[in-house]
Amino acid sequence: MTSTAQARTDLRSGHDGVASGSDGLTSVSALKTVLTSWEKRLAAVQDECDSLEPKLHRVAKELGEVDAKVGAKGDAIILPDSRRER
Repeated sequence: MTSTAQARTDLRSGHDGVASGSDGLTSVSALKTVLTSWEKRLAAVQDECDSLEPKLHRVAKELGEVDAKVGAKGDAIILPDSRRER
């Protein structure tokens, strides 16, 4: 799995040197705009993941506790022994 920080680093390094020798080309300006846009998007994704992480951990813990309680209630049910009923 690639982290968003690594993706941002790779994105920046992929743009290294693009501007040298190409001053005045509109495509270089467009590439810089795209780079900035993607950096902002990746930062937003990282922020969202950081926000969700503690919430998802809390839900997983709560569900685990509920599963254990339900399991214990199920274990407390006494079923008739079918061998005795014959």
